[in-house]
Amino acid sequence: MNTKPLIVKHEFDAPVALVWRALTELNLIKQWYFDMSEFKAEVGFKFQFDGKGKTGINYTHLCEIIEVIPKQKLKHTWAYKGYEGQSVVTFELFQNGNKTILQLTHEGLGNLADCPDFVPENFTEGWTYLLNALQDFLDKLESTEKHDTTCPNNL
Repeated sequence: MNTKPLIVKHEFDAPVALVWRALTELNLIKQWYFDMSEFKAEVGFKFQFDGKGKTGINYTHLCEIIEVIPKQKLKHTWAYKGYEGQSVVTFELFQNGNKTILQLTHEGLGNLADCPDFVPENFTEGWTYLLNALQDFLDKLESTEKHDTTCPNNL
């Protein structure tokens, strides 16, 4: 059983406030993460989304927000419909000059069901892919904001 948390760090050339919005605003989340019908960065809020594992199986992810510190930390549970076990995902944001360092920690992977898709290597690959997608999304947003002089803060 793997009890070591998975930690992935990424530095974004974007302010903390913008990265936070990309993590917590539904209309932005849908553009880089997963398609969800609802999302609120509020403790106790439950959300779900579908996503394929490396083997091609589609899983319904079941999550609940368990901690929110605006512009600093978003923490939620992570489980799969029809499978035993639960883990926890934490997004932490740190300002580094004009940039943002995001540290993603996924704890409790050993608690998840014994399934080929639920191995640490797949989570490392998946989170790295998603953080790169977030980077691409933020780059596009930053470019749009720099060129839109009529409404620079309107996304």
